[in-house]
Amino acid sequence: MKLPQGSALPHVGYIHADLGGALIGEGGAAHLAGAGWSVPAGGPLSLQERERWRVWPLPAIIQSQCHAETRECTPRRADPGAREASDSKVLTCAAVWRMPKELEPGSHESPDDSSSPAHTLELLCHLDDTAHGSVACVVWEPTGDGRRVISLADSHILLWDLQESSSQAVLAGSASLEGKGQLKFTAGRWSPHHTCTQVATANDTTIRGWDTRSMSQIYCIENAHGQLVRDLDFNPNKQYYLASCGDDCKVKFWDTRNVTEPVKTLEEHSHWVWSVRYNHSHDQLVLTGSSDSRVILSNMVSISSEPFGHLVDDDDLSDQEERRPEEKSQEPPQDSVIATYEEHEDSVYAVDWSSADPWLFASLSYDGRLVINRVPRALKYHILL
Repeated sequence: MKLPQGSALPHVGYIHADLGGALIGEGGAAHLAGAGWSVPAGGPLSLQERERWRVWPLPAIIQSQCHAETRECTPRRADPGAREASDSKVLTCAAVWRMPKELEPGSHESPDDSSSPAHTLELLCHLDDTAHGSVACVVWEPTGDGRRVISLADSHILLWDLQESSSQAVLAGSASLEGKGQLKFTAGRWSPHHTCTQVATANDTTIRGWDTRSMSQIYCIENAHGQLVRDLDFNPNKQYYLASCGDDCKVKFWDTRNVTEPVKTLEEHSHWVWSVRYNHSHDQLVLTGSSDSRVILSNMVSISSEPFGHLVDDDDLSDQEERRPEEKSQEPPQDSVIATYEEHEDSVYAVDWSSADPWLFASLSYDGRLVINRVPRALKYHILL
Protein backbone atom coordinates (compact mmCIF):
# COMPACT_ATOMS: atom_id res chain seq x y z
CA MET A 1 0.00 0.00 0.00
CA LYS A 2 0.99 3.64 -0.38
CA LEU A 3 0.93 5.97 2.60
CA PRO A 4 -1.24 9.09 2.13
CA GLN A 5 0.45 11.93 0.30
CA GLY A 6 -0.45 15.48 -0.62
CA SER A 7 -2.27 16.24 2.63
CA ALA A 8 -2.60 19.87 3.64
CA LEU A 9 -1.05 19.08 7.02
CA PRO A 10 1.83 16.78 7.96
CA HIS A 11 0.41 13.72 9.67
CA VAL A 12 1.29 10.56 11.55
CA GLY A 13 -0.11 7.45 9.89
CA TYR A 14 -1.26 4.26 11.57
CA ILE A 15 -1.93 0.84 10.14
CA HIS A 16 -4.10 -1.99 11.49
CA ALA A 17 -3.54 -5.60 10.41
CA ASP A 18 -5.30 -8.78 11.41
CA LEU A 19 -3.64 -12.01 12.52
CA GLY A 20 -3.11 -13.04 8.91
CA GLY A 21 -1.36 -9.79 8.04
CA ALA A 22 -4.26 -8.41 6.00
CA LEU A 23 -4.92 -4.69 6.35
CA ILE A 24 -8.19 -3.95 8.14
CA GLY A 25 -7.77 -0.20 8.58
CA GLU A 26 -5.54 2.79 8.12
CA GLY A 27 -5.62 6.46 8.96
CA GLY A 28 -3.66 9.33 10.39
CA ALA A 29 -3.56 12.21 12.83
CA ALA A 30 -2.51 15.73 11.91
CA HIS A 31 0.88 16.87 13.17
CA LEU A 32 1.00 20.66 13.34
CA ALA A 33 4.69 21.21 14.06
CA GLY A 34 6.27 20.46 10.70
CA ALA A 35 7.37 17.45 8.72
CA GLY A 36 7.83 14.31 10.83
CA TRP A 37 10.98 12.21 10.52
CA SER A 38 10.67 9.65 13.27
CA VAL A 39 7.89 8.37 15.53
CA PRO A 40 9.15 5.96 18.22
CA ALA A 41 6.28 4.61 20.34
CA GLY A 42 6.40 5.35 24.04
CA GLY A 43 6.39 2.41 26.42
CA PRO A 44 5.19 -1.16 25.92
CA LEU A 45 1.52 -2.02 25.42
CA SER A 46 -0.25 -4.41 27.74
CA LEU A 47 -1.02 -7.93 26.56
CA GLN A 48 -4.72 -7.06 26.44
CA GLU A 49 -4.06 -4.07 24.20
CA ARG A 50 -1.83 -6.11 21.90
CA GLU A 51 -4.45 -8.84 21.59
CA ARG A 52 -7.12 -6.28 20.75
CA TRP A 53 -5.22 -4.22 18.20
CA ARG A 54 -2.74 -5.15 15.50
CA VAL A 55 -1.19 -1.77 14.80
CA TRP A 56 1.84 -0.55 12.76
CA PRO A 57 3.66 0.83 14.60
CA LEU A 58 1.70 -0.05 17.73
CA PRO A 59 0.87 3.41 19.13
CA ALA A 60 1.25 3.80 22.84
CA ILE A 61 -0.60 6.61 24.52
CA ILE A 62 2.44 8.85 24.35
CA GLN A 63 4.54 9.33 21.23
CA SER A 64 7.80 11.14 20.70
CA GLN A 65 8.52 12.71 17.35
CA CYS A 66 11.43 14.35 15.61
CA HIS A 67 10.16 17.08 13.31
CA ALA A 68 11.70 19.78 11.18
CA GLU A 69 11.18 23.47 11.79
CA THR A 70 12.24 26.23 9.43
CA ARG A 71 13.42 29.39 11.13
CA GLU A 72 13.83 32.52 9.06
CA CYS A 73 16.01 35.49 9.80
CA THR A 74 15.24 38.61 7.72
CA PRO A 75 17.92 41.32 8.01
CA ARG A 76 16.87 44.95 7.74
CA ARG A 77 18.02 47.03 4.78
CA ALA A 78 18.72 50.76 4.76
CA ASP A 79 17.19 51.18 1.31
CA PRO A 80 13.40 50.67 1.63
CA GLY A 81 13.25 49.70 -2.03
CA ALA A 82 15.84 47.00 -1.70
CA ARG A 83 14.74 43.37 -1.89
CA GLU A 84 14.67 41.68 1.49
CA ALA A 85 16.80 38.57 1.82
CA SER A 86 15.87 35.79 4.20
CA ASP A 87 18.21 33.17 5.62
CA SER A 88 16.25 29.99 6.37
CA LYS A 89 17.66 27.31 8.63
CA VAL A 90 16.05 23.92 9.06
CA LEU A 91 16.31 22.68 12.62
CA THR A 92 15.23 19.17 13.63
CA CYS A 93 13.51 19.21 17.02
CA ALA A 94 11.78 16.65 19.25
CA ALA A 95 8.52 16.68 21.18
CA VAL A 96 6.20 14.36 23.10
CA TRP A 97 2.67 13.93 21.75
CA ARG A 98 -0.48 12.14 22.84
CA MET A 99 -2.41 10.08 20.35
CA PRO A 100 -6.11 11.02 20.06
CA LYS A 101 -8.29 9.06 22.47
CA GLU A 102 -10.32 7.79 19.53
CA LEU A 103 -7.24 5.94 18.29
CA GLU A 104 -6.21 4.40 21.61
CA PRO A 105 -6.54 0.62 22.00
CA GLY A 106 -10.01 -0.23 23.20
CA SER A 107 -11.81 2.71 21.64
CA HIS A 108 -15.10 1.97 19.91
CA GLU A 109 -14.35 3.96 16.78
CA SER A 110 -13.63 1.89 13.72
CA PRO A 111 -10.07 2.60 12.46
CA ASP A 112 -11.23 2.68 8.84
CA ASP A 113 -14.42 4.68 9.36
CA SER A 114 -14.33 7.26 6.59
CA SER A 115 -17.06 9.31 8.29
CA SER A 116 -15.00 9.87 11.43
CA PRO A 117 -13.57 13.38 11.88
CA ALA A 118 -9.92 14.19 11.29
CA HIS A 119 -7.74 13.68 14.34
CA THR A 120 -4.96 15.88 15.66
CA LEU A 121 -2.07 14.91 17.91
CA GLU A 122 -1.98 16.65 21.30
CA LEU A 123 1.34 18.32 22.10
CA LEU A 124 2.41 17.49 25.65
CA CYS A 125 5.88 19.01 25.82
CA HIS A 126 8.98 19.81 23.83
CA LEU A 127 12.37 18.26 24.50
CA ASP A 128 14.15 21.56 24.88
CA ASP A 129 17.34 20.50 23.14
CA THR A 130 17.59 23.16 20.44
CA ALA A 131 20.54 24.69 22.27
CA HIS A 132 22.43 21.45 21.59
CA GLY A 133 21.69 21.30 17.84
CA SER A 134 19.47 19.28 15.52
CA VAL A 135 18.02 16.04 16.85
CA ALA A 136 19.15 12.89 15.05
CA CYS A 137 16.87 10.45 16.90
CA VAL A 138 14.81 9.85 20.04
CA VAL A 139 14.65 6.53 21.91
CA TRP A 140 12.34 5.54 24.73
CA GLU A 141 13.41 3.43 27.67
CA PRO A 142 12.41 -0.09 26.53
CA THR A 143 10.88 -1.11 29.88
CA GLY A 144 9.54 0.63 32.95
CA ASP A 145 6.89 3.33 33.14
CA GLY A 146 7.93 5.07 29.91
CA ARG A 147 9.04 8.28 31.57
CA ARG A 148 12.67 8.29 30.43
CA VAL A 149 13.76 9.31 26.95
CA ILE A 150 17.14 9.68 25.26
CA SER A 151 17.64 12.22 22.47
CA LEU A 152 20.74 12.59 20.31
CA ALA A 153 21.36 16.17 19.19
CA ASP A 154 24.47 16.77 17.08
CA SER A 155 27.31 15.70 19.42
CA HIS A 156 25.20 15.54 22.59
CA ILE A 157 23.41 12.60 24.23
CA LEU A 158 20.62 13.87 26.49
CA LEU A 159 18.64 11.90 29.09
CA TRP A 160 15.15 13.27 29.80
CA ASP A 161 12.76 12.53 32.64
CA LEU A 162 9.11 13.10 31.78
CA GLN A 163 7.22 14.49 34.77
CA GLU A 164 3.71 13.50 35.85
CA SER A 165 1.20 13.84 32.98
CA SER A 166 4.23 14.25 30.67
CA SER A 167 3.63 17.98 30.49
CA GLN A 168 7.30 18.73 31.14
CA ALA A 169 10.61 17.09 30.28
CA VAL A 170 13.47 17.64 32.71
CA LEU A 171 17.06 17.10 31.60
CA ALA A 172 18.37 14.39 33.95
CA GLY A 173 21.83 13.90 32.43
CA SER A 174 23.97 14.58 29.39
CA ALA A 175 27.27 13.78 27.74
CA SER A 176 29.12 14.95 24.64
CA LEU A 177 31.37 13.46 22.02
CA GLU A 178 34.96 14.57 22.30
CA GLY A 179 37.40 14.63 19.43
CA LYS A 180 38.50 16.49 16.34
CA GLY A 181 36.09 17.75 13.73
CA GLN A 182 32.35 18.21 13.88
CA LEU A 183 31.23 14.97 15.49
CA LYS A 184 27.52 14.15 15.15
CA PHE A 185 25.40 11.21 16.25
CA THR A 186 23.60 9.33 13.49
CA ALA A 187 21.76 6.58 15.40
CA GLY A 188 21.05 5.26 18.88
CA ARG A 189 19.45 2.29 20.63
CA TRP A 190 18.56 1.65 24.27
CA SER A 191 19.50 -1.81 25.53
CA PRO A 192 16.65 -3.76 27.17
CA HIS A 193 19.22 -5.54 29.36
CA HIS A 194 21.28 -4.46 32.39
CA THR A 195 18.18 -2.88 33.99
CA CYS A 196 18.08 -0.44 31.07
CA THR A 197 21.29 1.33 32.06
CA GLN A 198 23.09 1.08 28.70
CA VAL A 199 22.61 2.94 25.43
CA ALA A 200 24.51 2.38 22.17
CA THR A 201 25.13 5.26 19.74
CA ALA A 202 26.72 5.66 16.34
CA ASN A 203 28.65 8.59 14.93
CA ASP A 204 30.40 8.40 11.59
CA THR A 205 32.03 4.92 11.56
CA THR A 206 32.21 4.52 15.35
CA ILE A 207 29.85 2.77 17.79
CA ARG A 208 29.90 3.74 21.47
CA GLY A 209 28.24 2.38 24.59
CA TRP A 210 27.06 4.64 27.42
CA ASP A 211 26.07 4.07 31.04
CA THR A 212 22.92 6.13 31.69
CA ARG A 213 23.62 6.28 35.44
CA SER A 214 26.85 8.22 35.04
CA MET A 215 26.43 9.26 31.37
CA SER A 216 29.95 7.95 30.77
CA GLN A 217 31.32 5.87 27.89
CA ILE A 218 31.73 2.15 28.64
CA TYR A 219 32.95 0.79 25.28
CA CYS A 220 33.97 2.08 21.89
CA ILE A 221 34.11 0.25 18.53
CA GLU A 222 36.23 2.41 16.24
CA ASN A 223 35.92 1.80 12.49
CA ALA A 224 33.00 -0.53 13.12
CA HIS A 225 32.07 0.00 9.47
CA GLY A 226 34.06 1.23 6.50
CA GLN A 227 31.55 4.06 6.01
CA LEU A 228 28.76 5.78 7.96
CA VAL A 229 26.87 3.65 10.52
CA ARG A 230 23.13 3.97 9.83
CA ASP A 231 21.35 1.88 12.45
CA LEU A 232 21.76 -0.28 15.57
CA ASP A 233 19.70 -2.89 17.39
CA PHE A 234 20.22 -5.02 20.50
CA ASN A 235 19.50 -8.73 20.60
CA PRO A 236 16.44 -8.99 22.89
CA ASN A 237 17.52 -12.40 24.26
CA LYS A 238 21.34 -12.13 24.48
CA GLN A 239 22.38 -9.22 26.63
CA TYR A 240 25.77 -8.45 25.08
CA TYR A 241 24.91 -8.80 21.39
CA LEU A 242 24.44 -5.80 19.13
CA ALA A 243 23.73 -5.52 15.39
CA SER A 244 24.83 -2.60 13.20
CA CYS A 245 24.54 -1.63 9.54
CA GLY A 246 25.97 1.09 7.36
CA ASP A 247 26.95 2.60 4.05
CA ASP A 248 29.55 -0.10 3.43
CA CYS A 249 26.62 -2.42 2.50
CA LYS A 250 27.35 -4.64 5.51
CA VAL A 251 25.48 -5.83 8.57
CA LYS A 252 27.69 -6.71 11.53
CA PHE A 253 27.03 -8.46 14.83
CA TRP A 254 29.05 -7.56 17.91
CA ASP A 255 29.72 -8.93 21.37
CA THR A 256 30.22 -5.77 23.43
CA ARG A 257 32.50 -7.63 25.85
CA ASN A 258 35.08 -8.05 23.07
CA VAL A 259 34.82 -5.40 20.37
CA THR A 260 38.07 -6.08 18.53
CA GLU A 261 36.17 -7.71 15.67
CA PRO A 262 32.54 -8.63 14.85
CA VAL A 263 31.31 -12.12 15.61
CA LYS A 264 29.51 -12.23 12.25
CA THR A 265 29.25 -10.13 9.09
CA LEU A 266 26.58 -10.18 6.37
CA GLU A 267 27.25 -8.83 2.89
CA GLU A 268 23.99 -9.55 1.10
CA HIS A 269 23.03 -5.99 0.13
CA SER A 270 24.48 -4.08 -2.81
CA HIS A 271 23.96 -0.54 -1.46
CA TRP A 272 23.66 1.34 1.83
CA VAL A 273 21.89 -0.59 4.61
CA TRP A 274 19.54 1.79 6.42
CA SER A 275 17.83 -0.41 8.96
CA VAL A 276 18.42 -3.61 10.95
CA ARG A 277 15.99 -5.24 13.39
CA TYR A 278 16.04 -8.37 15.55
CA ASN A 279 12.80 -10.27 15.96
CA HIS A 280 11.42 -9.54 19.43
CA SER A 281 10.80 -13.21 20.28
CA HIS A 282 12.99 -15.31 17.97
CA ASP A 283 16.33 -13.54 17.82
CA GLN A 284 17.69 -15.72 15.02
CA LEU A 285 15.39 -13.80 12.65
CA VAL A 286 16.99 -10.55 11.49
CA LEU A 287 15.51 -8.00 9.07
CA THR A 288 17.49 -5.51 6.99
CA GLY A 289 16.43 -2.79 4.57
CA SER A 290 18.65 -1.08 2.02
CA SER A 291 18.93 1.51 -0.74
CA ASP A 292 19.09 -1.42 -3.16
CA SER A 293 15.27 -1.50 -2.70
CA ARG A 294 15.40 -4.91 -1.07
CA VAL A 295 14.36 -6.30 2.30
CA ILE A 296 16.30 -9.37 3.42
CA LEU A 297 15.19 -11.79 6.13
CA SER A 298 18.15 -13.73 7.53
CA ASN A 299 18.39 -16.72 9.85
CA MET A 300 21.32 -15.96 12.17
CA VAL A 301 20.87 -19.08 14.25
CA SER A 302 24.58 -19.60 15.08
CA ILE A 303 24.68 -16.44 17.21
CA SER A 304 21.15 -16.66 18.56
CA SER A 305 19.93 -17.71 21.98
CA GLU A 306 19.15 -21.18 20.55
CA PRO A 307 22.16 -21.99 18.34
CA PHE A 308 21.26 -25.68 18.11
CA GLY A 309 17.56 -25.12 17.53
CA HIS A 310 15.11 -27.61 19.10
CA LEU A 311 17.01 -30.88 19.40
CA VAL A 312 15.14 -34.16 19.03
CA ASP A 313 14.78 -36.19 22.22
CA ASP A 314 16.33 -39.67 22.03
CA ASP A 315 13.15 -41.13 23.53
CA ASP A 316 11.24 -40.06 20.44
CA LEU A 317 13.45 -41.93 18.01
CA SER A 318 12.18 -45.09 16.37
CA ASP A 319 13.88 -48.45 16.76
CA GLN A 320 15.37 -48.09 13.31
CA GLU A 321 16.91 -44.72 14.19
CA GLU A 322 18.30 -46.12 17.43
CA ARG A 323 20.18 -48.75 15.44
CA ARG A 324 22.00 -45.98 13.55
CA PRO A 325 23.77 -43.94 16.23
CA GLU A 326 25.71 -41.94 13.67
CA GLU A 327 22.43 -40.30 12.64
CA LYS A 328 21.61 -39.29 16.20
CA SER A 329 24.18 -36.53 16.23
CA GLN A 330 22.45 -33.45 14.96
CA GLU A 331 24.40 -30.74 13.22
CA PRO A 332 23.58 -27.21 14.33
CA PRO A 333 21.50 -25.25 11.81
CA GLN A 334 23.47 -23.00 9.46
CA ASP A 335 23.11 -19.26 9.03
CA SER A 336 21.36 -18.39 5.79
CA VAL A 337 19.22 -15.90 3.92
CA ILE A 338 15.62 -17.01 4.36
CA ALA A 339 14.03 -14.74 1.78
CA THR A 340 14.67 -11.58 -0.25
CA TYR A 341 11.68 -9.30 -0.78
CA GLU A 342 11.68 -7.02 -3.81
CA GLU A 343 8.22 -5.40 -3.69
CA HIS A 344 9.76 -1.93 -3.29
CA GLU A 345 10.80 0.24 -6.22
CA ASP A 346 12.78 2.75 -4.15
CA SER A 347 15.22 2.83 -1.23
CA VAL A 348 13.97 0.99 1.86
CA TYR A 349 14.58 3.28 4.82
CA ALA A 350 12.89 1.35 7.64
CA VAL A 351 11.99 -2.21 8.61
CA ASP A 352 10.34 -3.38 11.82
CA TRP A 353 8.59 -6.32 13.44
CA SER A 354 5.05 -6.29 14.75
CA SER A 355 4.82 -5.95 18.53
CA ALA A 356 1.77 -8.23 18.55
CA ASP A 357 2.62 -10.96 16.01
CA PRO A 358 6.24 -12.20 15.95
CA TRP A 359 5.82 -13.56 12.41
CA LEU A 360 4.67 -10.29 10.86
CA PHE A 361 6.95 -7.46 9.67
CA ALA A 362 6.72 -4.25 7.68
CA SER A 363 9.03 -2.20 5.47
CA LEU A 364 8.79 1.39 4.29
CA SER A 365 10.48 2.92 1.24
CA TYR A 366 11.26 6.46 0.10
CA ASP A 367 8.29 6.61 -2.27
CA GLY A 368 5.85 6.06 0.61
CA ARG A 369 5.13 2.40 -0.05
CA LEU A 370 4.46 0.30 3.02
CA VAL A 371 4.74 -3.48 2.57
CA ILE A 372 3.66 -6.06 5.15
CA ASN A 373 5.05 -9.59 4.94
CA ARG A 374 5.09 -12.77 6.99
CA VAL A 375 7.87 -15.18 7.89
CA PRO A 376 7.55 -18.24 5.62
CA ARG A 377 5.26 -20.81 7.19
CA ALA A 378 7.76 -23.66 6.85
CA LEU A 379 10.38 -21.76 8.84
CA LYS A 380 7.81 -20.73 11.44
CA TYR A 381 6.86 -24.34 12.14
CA HIS A 382 10.49 -25.41 12.10
CA ILE A 383 11.23 -22.87 14.86
CA LEU A 384 8.16 -23.75 16.89
CA LEU A 385 8.31 -27.51 16.50
